[in-house]
Amino acid sequence: MRPNTFHDPVRKPKTWILIADASRARILERVGARKRLHPVGNGGLETEIKPNRELISDRPGRAADRRGAGSHPMQSVDDWHRLEKERFAAELADRLSRAAVAGAYDKLVLIAPPRTIGDLRASLDESARQRVVAEIGKDLTQLPDRELKEAIAELWQS
Repeated sequence: MRPNTFHDPVRKPKTWILIADASRARILERVGARKRLHPVGNGGLETEIKPNRELISDRPGRAADRRGAGSHPMQSVDDWHRLEKERFAAELADRLSRAAVAGAYDKLVLIAPPRTIGDLRASLDESARQRVVAEIGKDLTQLPDRELKEAIAELWQS
């Protein structure tokens, strides 16, 4: 049996806009040419990123030496704080990738500080990566929706 290849000309393209920083994110949706933005899901995502001093112990653990009877210090991660930021970006990318595969959106706009955009880009799968139409390297997470709409209005000019 062949899959239905009928294209719906009435369906309006959905654009998802991810507004994120290293520990907070929200996704807004724009349908068709409408200027209104609607939240996707039940609010934003947030994670607590603790300072390095709260994430690590004083010394790394020890591992047994394979060649002798001694032990040596295990290599430790230098910046656990940075690692937590990368994990949060990977969690966001996973959510965006799964939604892309499910056909939840047609276009994707990433708005985040440059380092966070880099972390997202590294974790997005090909399906989501192909939908990225714009990247804005700014932290707009603190803006209310009304001001955000004005801040990204230039995206809809073209």
